[in-house]
Amino acid sequence: MTRSLKEKGITGEFLLNLLVSKKIITSKEAEEICRKQGENGLPVQRIVLDSGILNKIEMMQLLSCEIGIPYLDLEGRTFDPSILALVSEELSRKHNLATIDKKNGKLVVAMANPLDVFAHDEIRILTGFDVEPYLACREDINKVLDSVYGITESWQQMIGEISSLPIAAVEDEVEDMEITKGISESHEAPVIALVNLILLRAIKESASDIHIEPFGDKSLRVRYRIDGILHDIMSPPRSLHMAIISRVKIMSHLNIAERRLPQDGRIKVQVHGREINFRVSTIPAVNGESAVLRILDPAQIRLDLKTLGFSKDNFIKFQELITRPNGIILVTGPTGSGKSTTLYAVLNTLNSLEKKIMTIEDPVEYRLDGINQLQAKPKIGLTFAAGLRSFLRQDPDIMLVGEIRDKETAEIAIQSALTGHLVLSTLHTNDAPSSVIRLVDMGIEPFLISSSVIGILAQRLVRKICSYCKKEVPITNEIKNILGECHSDSENIKIFHGEGCSHCKNTGYKGRTAIFEFMIVNDCIRELIYRNAPLSEIREAAIKVNGMLTLKEDGLQKVIEGLTTMEEVMRAASA
Repeated sequence: MTRSLKEKGITGEFLLNLLVSKKIITSKEAEEICRKQGENGLPVQRIVLDSGILNKIEMMQLLSCEIGIPYLDLEGRTFDPSILALVSEELSRKHNLATIDKKNGKLVVAMANPLDVFAHDEIRILTGFDVEPYLACREDINKVLDSVYGITESWQQMIGEISSLPIAAVEDEVEDMEITKGISESHEAPVIALVNLILLRAIKESASDIHIEPFGDKSLRVRYRIDGILHDIMSPPRSLHMAIISRVKIMSHLNIAERRLPQDGRIKVQVHGREINFRVSTIPAVNGESAVLRILDPAQIRLDLKTLGFSKDNFIKFQELITRPNGIILVTGPTGSGKSTTLYAVLNTLNSLEKKIMTIEDPVEYRLDGINQLQAKPKIGLTFAAGLRSFLRQDPDIMLVGEIRDKETAEIAIQSALTGHLVLSTLHTNDAPSSVIRLVDMGIEPFLISSSVIGILAQRLVRKICSYCKKEVPITNEIKNILGECHSDSENIKIFHGEGCSHCKNTGYKGRTAIFEFMIVNDCIRELIYRNAPLSEIREAAIKVNGMLTLKEDGLQKVIEGLTTMEEVMRAASA
């Protein structure tokens, strides 16, 4: 065995050289595998298996013969958790190994890299046992560890995955992101690599937010919000907390010395040729600074109204409403309900050479060509109200104000609508009719609301059933009766659930769609608003006279269509 092999171990480069030397692949095919790895970041072993060049057994036996260490197939086998626990989870994941037996005074250890002498030494020092190594597939080892410790991914493993890539591929990825240079020379390379990987993985997972939070003296947690739900991703050592937060602050141009006050910043990166922004917020919690990064990926925003989840009837009505020359259209719902996406889709639909569109937002999440977008800056007096007031002197056709938060903003929005402008904005209310009461509570006269507001759209986001593991499930009489209220043929209703698979991370859901409650302010509703009728009367008229579907009813229609589940609709509609 060569000294080089002992030092480097079983790397992707070693496997490719072995395949070329055995004439299993050509040098050109090896270069193509390297190129694929640079694009998707997958380990070489996984690319070789996915390409069908060898199956798992063939590949592992080839490596086993070359290094002179027997191969052990772990797939489908179970092991004693007490034996696995002889070596800590942190060390096991760090070196990609699983302790599977103890015999003759030695620990039998399945290792992705049985030539790793440092792993041998650490185990010997910590346990007092010598190691009898076996070669095993990295993915099989992870499955064994996950079966005992749960599905987590340690920071050491993630750093190891970066380190196992050819240097050129790592540098290409880093250069592409434009967030660090000279990674191999820097003593901070592990933390830089870890933060880079946290960002990259979040983008690949289509996460909307990254949460980096310390808990107590020993715990640090990294979570992603995917399809509206937070998922544990990894738990780096608590000792890395300040280094990770400092790295995030440096990237977002924040003051790394200020740890007593909240700070807001922004990270701009290039990933595979496209620009992605991260909106950064740090706060000084009692356990240490916590950071949340909102991912603003233009590729993830849907700017086509048809893709948002409107029913056919609501889509036709809403499309007609947004083409009116004047009036206020409100989109309402809690934070994270998709209001901004809906408004951006409206602006994209209305955007044309014949229209001048102006927006004031806080923050400007996405930049749209052909639209004048203004960032609100309350500290210098550029509030929503001030921005709207200045817009009136800019001869606009359509104006968007990020949110109507106070009486002054509401009054200027109404004035703008009454003088021939279409105004789009948001409110934080639970349903569409409640928006009227919210404006009244701000101090707006009912007659002004009735003469300016033309439509209110309440919305929530629900997770869609994963198409890869979607399966029909039995329907109870109770659910059948509930769904029968929205469907005339209740006997033939079918409902579906996702069983859980690798595509949806075993959640049964992948992607999201919206459920809507759309109230058009017609003569009937306008009369009720004008005479300051109670909320219950406005809601009843919207449903019985206008035929408005409530959030729950629109959601149940999507259950019948097989898009989502009853549980999701109940969760979202009650929020």
